[in-house]
Amino acid sequence: MSDRLPSLTALRAFEAAARHMSFAQAAAELFVTPAALSYQIKSLETDLGQPLFRRLNRAVELTEAGRTLAPGTADGFAALAMAWRQARRLNDTGVLTVTAGPAFTSKWLAPRMYDFAQAHPEIELRFAAGLRIADFDRDEVDVAIRFGVDADPALFTAPLIKEWITPMMTPTLAEHVKSPDDLASVPLIHDESLAAFRTPSDWPIWLKGAGLSLDTSHGPRFSQADHALDAAMAGAGVVLGRVSLATRALQAGRLVAPFALGVVTEAQFRFVCPKGTETRPQVAAFKDWVFSEIAASAAFEDGRRFILATDLAASS
Repeated sequence: MSDRLPSLTALRAFEAAARHMSFAQAAAELFVTPAALSYQIKSLETDLGQPLFRRLNRAVELTEAGRTLAPGTADGFAALAMAWRQARRLNDTGVLTVTAGPAFTSKWLAPRMYDFAQAHPEIELRFAAGLRIADFDRDEVDVAIRFGVDADPALFTAPLIKEWITPMMTPTLAEHVKSPDDLASVPLIHDESLAAFRTPSDWPIWLKGAGLSLDTSHGPRFSQADHALDAAMAGAGVVLGRVSLATRALQAGRLVAPFALGVVTEAQFRFVCPKGTETRPQVAAFKDWVFSEIAASAAFEDGRRFILATDLAASS
């Protein structure tokens, strides 16, 4: 038996008919007449030597051979369509699609979008905020910025920042919080996204590094880091803020970080893209710009002492 593939046109007709379970709908999708589509499927059945459909009065149904062939043709044409989209995108150097978590998008990317547009007017930057791990082929995404512990060796990955946390509050509230001991008398805002990793970076960890044991059961809790920061900027309490997300608020004086201790998180932000695409003009331009912007947060490290969250957890 020959393994020679039949006509792709005939296979495409079968795939559409099997997906719709209707010759008429498949013909409309492919912009051919029902008679032409039926002819293509007939030729496929002739090559195969057995029917693929049972023709009923007002419907069709797949035979055993049709049920065997349908998944492979669907996957094959989906793979071809994806490969074609990716090949076409290689010629498009004017658009860059970036995905990042909601907190990083709202607190880091969005406030700087105008700066990037001024520096690179030739590139149209598009954001896709979400926590789902990006499938670069399926989602047509160029770059992902992700916060986590492990890197995927199959992708190009570059650490963006040494992420550390420290208590942050409004300048008005800071007038009443002169030392870490004073945290016992103010609401503590909890960013629960920091507790989801192998080594939590939360209030108990920071207080342990400061040599304190306080009741941390009180205070509002937020699942998103940007919401926790917004609450702190509204004066609702003291947040254990992540420097990467709070840089603009610290620079503008909306928040202050008065204590010297910073706990370095196990998780960190990474710049991620498919291997080989990091040298594409728009990806390389965005990567260089992001790293130059990230460098601004290093100024807040001056005069601080740092402890790794993993070391504090290990000493428990």
